Amino acid sequence: MAIGIAIIGSGIFAKEEHLPAIQDTPSLSLKAVYSRSLKSAKALSEKLSDVELYSDDSEGKTYEDLLKRSDVKAVVIALPIPNQPEYIKKALAAGKHVFAEKPIAKDMATAQELLSWTQDKANTSAIYSVAENFRFLDSYVYGSKQVESLGRILSFRVRFAALVQPGAKYYETEWRKKPSYQGGFLLDGGVHFVAATRLLLQGGGQKIKTISAFTAQLQEHLPPVDTLNATVLLENGASGTLGISFGTTDTGSEYMIACEKGSVHISRGKVTVTKDGKEAEVKNFPDEGNGVNQEIKAWGESLDKGKRNEMQSPEEALKDLEILETCLRSGEQGGKPIDVKQ
Repeated sequence: MAIGIAIIGSGIFAKEEHLPAIQDTPSLSLKAVYSRSLKSAKALSEKLSDVELYSDDSEGKTYEDLLKRSDVKAVVIALPIPNQPEYIKKALAAGKHVFAEKPIAKDMATAQELLSWTQDKANTSAIYSVAENFRFLDSYVYGSKQVESLGRILSFRVRFAALVQPGAKYYETEWRKKPSYQGGFLLDGGVHFVAATRLLLQGGGQKIKTISAFTAQLQEHLPPVDTLNATVLLENGASGTLGISFGTTDTGSEYMIACEKGSVHISRGKVTVTKDGKEAEVKNFPDEGNGVNQEIKAWGESLDKGKRNEMQSPEEALKDLEILETCLRSGEQGGKPIDVKQ
């Protein structure tokens, strides 16, 4: 029997990504939608039937009322970054399993307090999971497995470059346009590239040890900063670079991990593996999408089993956030090297 769930939030990602992924997952059954206004809840559910709507401006149909429903066992939460912890705690306290969008919180202090709260069995026994669709992209999972077979990591580089323009759909959400959290788009979007980098490095058994970064606000409309370039030291003494910019005319995304026995290069669903100087092997993943379908299915499976998928653990999300925040702190101090603790 399908597990009854609710979507909390009616923004772009909930409508364009979460909703189709849930509908494509037979083990999940959407029972309700909550948004701050009934108008926005209706906008998300306009093509749905048998889905009840909840909002702050509906009498007797608030978020708290939704959480009282016995047929809703779990919730998918996709709200503005600063608002999420409050809604996560309320859902978990009501015994609802939670799948909340990344990042885990706006900063490490808030994230650690939230994690401590969720780990206290007196507060909840429900399963708390954090979304990160890049950890479920088939090309990255395959790439990480290839790194595992190539021996010691010698160097790496990660580059993402784009220009977020006024008028772009994600920019024109008020909370992103005027962020009340560190990093702006670097936090909201950049955490994806950190997660993918960590996944690939884990293939070689490596963690990030120290970061030295420079940050800048290149575009006036993208406060407080929109670009970071970091030199990253690994535990084995090797180093690499991490560059993320939402404010440049450069475009593209690539990951390269060089190891003793070869290298792995990933770009747009294409993985190129070169082993021992032999001819490169290319594998394409044309149907991987953006990983949301895969992560929602994985979450549904974890609910069936009653055990969290550790790729969706808040501890993993905390490590992503720490690396991003360390880059920002280093940038504020002119590139000062800062150790990563997690």
